Amino acid sequence: MTGDNGGMETEEARLVARAVDGDKAALAEVIGQLQDPLYRLALRMTGRPADAEDAVQEILIRVVTRLSTWRGEAKLLTWAYRVGANYLISQHRRSAAENAQLSLDDFGASLLDGLATEDYRGPEAALLTEEVRLSCTQAVLQCLSRDERVAFVLGDLFGLSAPEAAWVLDITPAAYQKRWERAKQRLGAFLRDSCGLVNQAAPCRCARRVVRASELGRIDVAKPAYTKHAVRQGGRTVAAAAQELSRLRDAAAVLAAHPDYAAPQEKIAAITALVGSGRFSLLD
Repeated sequence: MTGDNGGMETEEARLVARAVDGDKAALAEVIGQLQDPLYRLALRMTGRPADAEDAVQEILIRVVTRLSTWRGEAKLLTWAYRVGANYLISQHRRSAAENAQLSLDDFGASLLDGLATEDYRGPEAALLTEEVRLSCTQAVLQCLSRDERVAFVLGDLFGLSAPEAAWVLDITPAAYQKRWERAKQRLGAFLRDSCGLVNQAAPCRCARRVVRASELGRIDVAKPAYTKHAVRQGGRTVAAAAQELSRLRDAAAVLAAHPDYAAPQEKIAAITALVGSGRFSLLD
């Protein structure tokens, strides 16, 4: 796979060259461009913000330490996805969500356990209903293997083409297509059978899961993880994601309709300070 030879790639190449040469402002700009997309990749793969925070720190360090090896064979972000995906698939420790992993069948059964007969109408009902949806669509992805999960995330949620996603995963386009189709088929069948957002005849409704999800610890009503999560400046908000979902009801749309979450700034500031400190040869 080769990158685009247009002006944007030249601008990226110049920025990276300055960063590798020790320009701290350029290095901070590289990190700034990559931090949020890489955090969202980590969040989709690990399932929980705390696990994603740990993962994105390691991914960004790996990106920076390998920055001098980028040769423009793909866009900088695509190349960074490759570094991140490799870490998340093969080296990242099992996340809390994975440690509690259910099969899709088991997860579907668990959604019916304690399902209320009426919508939740307590305090902050709309916010908590949305929290259930966002946490549930994260949990559904954790029911896939890592290989299937990353194939679906890159293709359906991040919009990479099959050749781009195959390059990120260092597999053939045919192998990627097979993984993606398997993941898409499994998720589509599950959501059509279980999720009222995809199929009105399906049993589960987010507003009827609020109480039970809270009892099980799947949401924290006092501190919602997703509806209160920081969003990148100018990015898609919780409300915008919900509005988008109201127009598109297929399985991929339900899983994709998340805000444009921002990486935690205190963590990123610490990474930027570390790699720019001069105490380590991080750009070799």
